[in-house]
Amino acid sequence: MGLFKRNPFGHILFVKKWLIRILGAMTHRRFRGFNELQIEGSEIIKELPDTNVLFISNHQTYFADVVAMFHVFNASLSGRVDSIKNVGYLWNPKLNIYYVAAKETMKDGLLPKILAYVGSVSIERTWRSEGKDVNRQVKMSDISNIGKALDDGWVITFPQGTTTPFKPIRKGTAFIIKNYKPIVVPIVIDGFRRSFDKKGLRIKKKNILQTMEIKKPLEIDYENETTDDIVKKIEFAIEQHPSFLKVISQKELEAQEELNKLREW
Repeated sequence: MGLFKRNPFGHILFVKKWLIRILGAMTHRRFRGFNELQIEGSEIIKELPDTNVLFISNHQTYFADVVAMFHVFNASLSGRVDSIKNVGYLWNPKLNIYYVAAKETMKDGLLPKILAYVGSVSIERTWRSEGKDVNRQVKMSDISNIGKALDDGWVITFPQGTTTPFKPIRKGTAFIIKNYKPIVVPIVIDGFRRSFDKKGLRIKKKNILQTMEIKKPLEIDYENETTDDIVKKIEFAIEQHPSFLKVISQKELEAQEELNKLREW
């Protein structure tokens, strides 16, 4: 890799590699130390192609969710299954991982700007801006930038566009799926909202069991399924359909009981 080689967004890969190494070392104990991240299904990661993969997930904090995925993805690629033990997996990280984030969030302070360099595809939200509800047109340049990221590698997106649970799925994600035909991998996370503040930068509570389930890629008929069909599929895949409300509450209780037993043992 040339010292000044850049990705399609102009970011120098050498700089990006060192940022991932440093930030990864700084954040590792947030998922294996202060709290424990329980991973399921990470063997799927190694089976994926190098490009045109879209990860869809529910969303609980601005940054901790994505940071945890960077850890899990790179650990899996280095041979660790359902584990992020030994942060050495970040010495040679996958550099073409991107995540979709609100432009205003990524400009809010020095740390978000650094995190943006690591892999943000920043977009303008069409429904909310600066804490107020808005209604504006989707910028086609935002869609094309997500397509550019898919052409280069993997993209993480949060199709609800908010950290509030059980909010509607945004149709823009379904449009991207129909247009670019990526492999779509659902992820379901939990425990991050209890562990961190809303931004995911400050540890709010310790000894919380965090979970991340990586599911098999969705079967999608890109030509014949409508955006509404895909939206419904996403809703169930990331367990954000209203029917999951009672199930989630029970899972949270069982997960915390399991962590308590492990600590007693």
